[in-house]
Amino acid sequence: MQIKLSWGPLGYNARAEFWLKGKVAIITGGARGIGAATAKLFALNGANVIIADILDDLGHGLAESIGGCYIHCDVTKESDVESAVHLALTWKGQLDIMFNNAGISGRNGSISTVDMDAIKDILAVNVCGIVHGVKHAAKAMIKRGKGGCIICTSSSAALMGGLASHGYTLSKEAVLGLARSTACELGVHGIRVNCISPHGVPSEMLVSAYRKFLGNENLGPEEVGKIIGESGSLLPGRSGSMEDIAQAALFLASDDAGFITGHNLVVDGGFTSAYSKLSLIYQ
Repeated sequence: MQIKLSWGPLGYNARAEFWLKGKVAIITGGARGIGAATAKLFALNGANVIIADILDDLGHGLAESIGGCYIHCDVTKESDVESAVHLALTWKGQLDIMFNNAGISGRNGSISTVDMDAIKDILAVNVCGIVHGVKHAAKAMIKRGKGGCIICTSSSAALMGGLASHGYTLSKEAVLGLARSTACELGVHGIRVNCISPHGVPSEMLVSAYRKFLGNENLGPEEVGKIIGESGSLLPGRSGSMEDIAQAALFLASDDAGFITGHNLVVDGGFTSAYSKLSLIYQ
């Protein structure tokens, strides 16, 4: 249970409340990493959670542990995403939250030698997969007529060059444009569409990248977190965590964010906001 703040005659008053009580949420890529952290937090806050992923063993186990459901879902296949939405409607009769979180990193390398098939693969997951999620969530929410919340995972790479491969960068910036345009259309139905852009979260994807570039296969999340805390954050010693992103998703999914749509919530420790190498000038 979360402690929530409300405004009273004498200021903020704390009260205990489930932020998502009775709501139904689908989380793509929900079997591990940021998706799994969000699934757990949503469930703790009263949501009925459907985990949609291709990692069947992990997904089934997590869904069982939080009292949710699991469905095998390859987001590149529109029919799979449509089936996940159909599951929500048959299970609980509604869909309130769609968290389009599934994504892949793609290949690195020069634009002069880029493999176009690899580009198409990353776009199939990171862009088309999110289009599928927004499309079918919107259809269900419009039909029900009670609004809803759609969240899409973008990245700090959508805001700054040099943080990821060309394919990953273009796919995540496309997500921002999609969220803005669909927020414009769907607002009339009371449906909010927002993005979260993480940076410096030592997920399996990021740890794998650090292992490759630093030539150290023994690097773990803690070591990567320390590196990020030293050079990838305005908060010295503090890297991002999966729980940080889950908390951002919880806020956007809750009624407390009821007047927020078309927004990109950047969770990056200030990294994309300032150049910190000259911070000594403030001393």
